[in-house]
Amino acid sequence: MTLKPYVKQFLQAARKETPHSPIDMVRLRGTMTALLPPVGPRPSAEKAEDRLIPGPNGAVPIRVYTPSGKGPFPLFIYIHGGGWTIGSIEEYDTTCRLLANETGAKVISVEYRLAPEHPFPVGLEDCYAAAEWIFEHAAELNGDPTNITIGGDNAGGNLSAAVALMARDRNKSFISRQVLMYPATDYYHYRVYSEYDSIIENGDGYVLTNVDMSYFWTLYLGDEMHAANSYASPIRARDFNNLPPTLLITAEYDPLRDEGELYGIKLRQAGTHVQAKRFDGMIHGFVSLFPDQKEGREALELIRDFVNTPFVMQK
Repeated sequence: MTLKPYVKQFLQAARKETPHSPIDMVRLRGTMTALLPPVGPRPSAEKAEDRLIPGPNGAVPIRVYTPSGKGPFPLFIYIHGGGWTIGSIEEYDTTCRLLANETGAKVISVEYRLAPEHPFPVGLEDCYAAAEWIFEHAAELNGDPTNITIGGDNAGGNLSAAVALMARDRNKSFISRQVLMYPATDYYHYRVYSEYDSIIENGDGYVLTNVDMSYFWTLYLGDEMHAANSYASPIRARDFNNLPPTLLITAEYDPLRDEGELYGIKLRQAGTHVQAKRFDGMIHGFVSLFPDQKEGREALELIRDFVNTPFVMQK
């Protein structure tokens, strides 16, 4: 399928120069909001509260979005995207408000530490500590400790998958399900052959490029020796058993499409419940970029239905 007309129009208006070095990616911090639709009046939330919670590397900021209702609410831990290097709670504020309203879950957005100042595994440790804290303080949050979703996009999908792996490996069973939106699941460098056709087919011209991802990985890992670590590249895990039910959302014109879909296949082969949906004519980041378009709304509805589907927690 060809690109949707409104996506073509967006790409024509959003043309950008290819970064010349990894450090150019750091200079993009704070610019993501220019790509997002105008904020205008943001979607309402019954309450949005900023808090600091303890983490292994110092306090971790979170923002808690409470939907209307009495609770106890399902809990949705949201890990934002941005290649582990850019992105913030504020840049994903509208997305999290939409998720809280759509799903009826209390959404907790995590401001994990960014690379290159804090390379792997610091940001991941922040996310795991936040997830465990949320489980332990579910009653204080007026949340249901037996109904905790973790999810995010791009790097946030990567970190969500890694937190689920860590929880499984540490014999913790507090994650009920995961929502992975066009996740990065495998290390990539643009000078090395990739087995994923989408890296080449969609590697330039669709907002996220293969060079972007290569630079993001370089900054995140700090040292390439971490590339095979399953907590960095979840698709390289040796064991995919006993992981939480998964909703996997991918986009046709996304360089990360194939590695995300292969991760879903590996989970399914290990017996995990996987609901996978590729959105044709879409690009990376479409849920946040086009929440009012048909495809963005459909993705939010898929997430709503998945979050509200009862699953037996993994043991």
